[in-house]
Amino acid sequence: MTDVNKKLAKYFIICHFISQMQPEERQHRIGEYLQHVEFASLEEIARQVEASQSTVRRDLTVLEASGTVRRTHGGARIVVPRSDEFAFSARDTRQLAEKEAIGRACAELILPGQSVILDAGTTVYHVARYLESKAPQIITNSLPVANLFASANRLEVVVSGGVIYPRLGVLVGPLAVEAFSRIHADVAIMSAGGLTLEGITNSHGLLIDIQRAMIKGAQRVVFCLDHTKLGRQSVLPLCELDCVDTIVTDSAAAAELVDALRGRGIEVIVAPAANGEKAEG
Repeated sequence: MTDVNKKLAKYFIICHFISQMQPEERQHRIGEYLQHVEFASLEEIARQVEASQSTVRRDLTVLEASGTVRRTHGGARIVVPRSDEFAFSARDTRQLAEKEAIGRACAELILPGQSVILDAGTTVYHVARYLESKAPQIITNSLPVANLFASANRLEVVVSGGVIYPRLGVLVGPLAVEAFSRIHADVAIMSAGGLTLEGITNSHGLLIDIQRAMIKGAQRVVFCLDHTKLGRQSVLPLCELDCVDTIVTDSAAAAELVDALRGRGIEVIVAPAANGEKAEG
């Protein structure tokens, strides 16, 4: 064996050794990742720990037996999160005035009787609050939106299947993805964790899978993003900007980024502050 071949053989042995993470370390990493994102798909977890999905299934069985993780259809979630960072009730208190302004401005875009997909974002919930008079057909995976319209007689609400994640107020998993893959709607009104000129990002792989199906099923895609989301990059890529027709934001949005988005051919609507002028189109 030549010196080069010996070095290559040694290199591959070292790489193989490194790749064989001990189960305890792998399970610790899975637990830490789930604490960070709260829930994730099997595929997403496997990528994080560089292991096969069958290996991750065994690890999740161990973690579930310890009481730290709960397995769901297609993934897993943490049982006791460290914070309320992702909880719907906690998120809905942030930028509340801006969300209300965005909600009113976005609702004005909807024509009576249109079919409208609403995702599970808190800003989108504020859009829903102004939609009842338009009598649209609503398609959603948001439990708060479904509850909002539970007694509304003027409109039809279609709720996707899926696994209930109560803290986020959302239905997730393969059944939810499949439901939206079969739906065609006039408009999809959506939220995200961040937007830059490179594209739109979000924090959860399971949400992203559903949102991508929503985008494919809608003739017009509208993102409702308060100014704190603009110029920010979240954990995972959701879509490129050419998938977006309209962005509705608030009056504190950076003018430079708003101009750059309009330069890309995207309609940007700047919702006025309370008692302000008409929204800028």
